[in-house]
Order: sequence, then structure tokens, then C-alpha cells
Amino acid sequence: MNWEVISSYLPLYWKAMLLTLRIGWLGILFAILIGFLVAIVRFYKVPVVSRIAGVYIEFFRNTPLLVQLFFLYFALPKIGIPMNAEFTGALGLALLGGAYMAETFRSGLESVAKIQTESAMSLGLNKSQTVLHIIFPQAFSVSVPAFVANVIFLLKETSVFSAISLMDLMFRAKDLIGLYYKTTECLVLLVFFYALILIPVSVLGDRLERRVRHAEFGD
Repeated sequence: MNWEVISSYLPLYWKAMLLTLRIGWLGILFAILIGFLVAIVRFYKVPVVSRIAGVYIEFFRNTPLLVQLFFLYFALPKIGIPMNAEFTGALGLALLGGAYMAETFRSGLESVAKIQTESAMSLGLNKSQTVLHIIFPQAFSVSVPAFVANVIFLLKETSVFSAISLMDLMFRAKDLIGLYYKTTECLVLLVFFYALILIPVSVLGDRLERRVRHAEFGD
């Protein structure tokens, strides 16, 4: 292990990590938005739109992100829809993540017993108040573990961005290995920087889960 090599590569990996985080969190933010809207459509069984949402979920959950990125980055320009690499990465992650988030949020919504809605209505709450104050808080607490798992999964999926020439962590590691053959040092740095991204998310997710479960059930 050559520590001088590792120290000289640190700035390059740091820059690659910032790019990975920027694209990753942008994609996850839009994935949450897409997932929430699709979950609402599926939960309330909106005619026609619900079926389209179901097709979207099945398609994106059952195709690899790498294939989706290839289609967005290489195929769409052939029909006059050019996209740069960063936008393609964020969009691909958003579409994939939206499908997973939708099922996470929908399962949370469906976990709320029907009697809760009936009880809220009997107390004089209207439909919007019932959804906002009764259904959503309970659905959120149930969805947190799967939600955090999805976020971690999507951050790890950023490792395929190198396939569309994005200089993320994986691209940087492969590039340096190919140039200088410092395989051990490059892989150690790759593991370290992915851990630097993912471990805080895991820890914060665990704390969030315990907090919302305590709010719902107490000790």
C-alpha cells in the first residue's frame, strides 16, 4: 500500500464524489416526487392513469439502470432528443427510483387501517384533513425503513454512471487503474469514498426510523 499515491489521488476522488453526490441527490429528489405522485394515483385507483402508472413501475423496476441510461443517452439523440451526461444520469436515477419509491409509499398508505379513515370522518374531519393529519403521518412512519433502503440503493446505483462518461467515483477509479496500475490504492479509495457517502445516510435513516416509530407507538 503506497500512502503517497493515496494522498495524491485524494483530490481527484473528492471531486468525483461531489459529482456523484450532486447527480445522485438530484435524481433521488425527483424520484421521491415521482414516487409520491404515482403512489397517490395507484392508491386512489385513478381511472386509466393508474394502469399507466402500473406499467411504468413494472417497466423501470424490471430493467437495469445501465440499459435505461444507454437508451436515454445513445438512443434518444437519434430521434432528435439530445441530453448531456449529467442530466441523463439524474433522469435515469429519477425514473428508476420513482418506480421503487412509488411502491414504498403505496404500501405505507395501504397499511393504514380503513377504520382510521372512518373514525376521522365520524369526528368531523373532511377528506383532505383526514389524508393530511391521519393517513399521511402513519403511512410515512411505516414507509421509512423501505424509503431509506431505496435511497441507499439509488446512491449505490450511481456507480454505473461511468458507462455514459460521467467522471464519478467509479469512472475515476477505473481511469487511474488503467493509467497507473495502482489497483489496490484506487480500490481502497473507492471503498472509502462510497462508505463516506453511504454510512451517514444509513445512520441518519436509522435515527429517523426510531424517531417516527416512537412518535407513533411510544416506548
